[in-house]
Amino acid sequence: MANPIVVEVTRGPLVESRHRGAGAVVDAGGALVFSFGDVERPVYPRSAVKAFQALPLVESGAADRLGLSEAEIALACASHSGEEAHVAGAVAMLGKAGAGVDALACGAHWPLGEKAARALARSGAEPSALHNNCSGKHAGFLCLACANGWDSRGYEAPGHPVQRAAREAIEDLTGAALGADVCGVDGCSIPTYAVPLRALALGFARFATGEGLAPARQRAARRIRAAVAAHPRMVAGEGRFDTDVMTLFGERAFTKTGAEGVFCAALPEAGLGLAVKADDGATRAAQVMIAALIARFLPMSDAERARFEAFLSPTLRNWNGLEVGGMGAVGTLG
Repeated sequence: MANPIVVEVTRGPLVESRHRGAGAVVDAGGALVFSFGDVERPVYPRSAVKAFQALPLVESGAADRLGLSEAEIALACASHSGEEAHVAGAVAMLGKAGAGVDALACGAHWPLGEKAARALARSGAEPSALHNNCSGKHAGFLCLACANGWDSRGYEAPGHPVQRAAREAIEDLTGAALGADVCGVDGCSIPTYAVPLRALALGFARFATGEGLAPARQRAARRIRAAVAAHPRMVAGEGRFDTDVMTLFGERAFTKTGAEGVFCAALPEAGLGLAVKADDGATRAAQVMIAALIARFLPMSDAERARFEAFLSPTLRNWNGLEVGGMGAVGTLG
């Protein structure tokens, strides 16, 4: 059975496009609170689980031994826009690990942020691995290896202690078994493991509450959530959903985008984890999907709800800035 249509895109008086998808809301005890579509089919969460992958860096004491700041811990969870602060943060983290830019295995791409990309182009420079949206995560991996005395060469490989620690953390939170049968290679060259949406939502519920986690992991999750709430710009960038939503709600909501239409969130006060996947991989649809779930399960003041409306019903404009249409959740999610 096909997943339902949950987001529509309008232009003028007509629906121009429709997006199908699936999503799950789960509490820390594993109960399915709300769902739509097939939530048992494994999906690659990609960058959505960067905070889980950063848990070993914090809980092992590596972050403290190297003197990482809270902003740098936030950057370790980032899919950043390549802004000046992001690049400087990654450089600082590498310095604390005794590593150079050439140690990063993530590859180079132009900054995701348009302003940052234009500024880099005007300077005449080419992008480096520092501008990769995953450079903070990779710098965190190198810090973990350095602080534990592990050879950092090949840290991106599945069998390296860094990636084994990251995989174990994801398994612990989601309860999913992550083996070679569900393993692919992410855009930044580390392993990515497919996880059912329901299990992914459970992981974010545990990340939100600490329920079911060992004390050190509970403390690490709490510290990461606090670091991200204090430095939301480090996790994404100007005008990005994750930065704007976490700026609005602080520690009341942790959100994280993943590639190919995956979006996840943790709501500590409600004790819930949220995970969605747009079938066609459209980030614009996944943002509306996760926004609809946040609006349903996170209590908001009138002022907060008014500001959040822009995420629930984004306005579409043409190149002249004219409003030409919009997006919104429909059906089960509407």
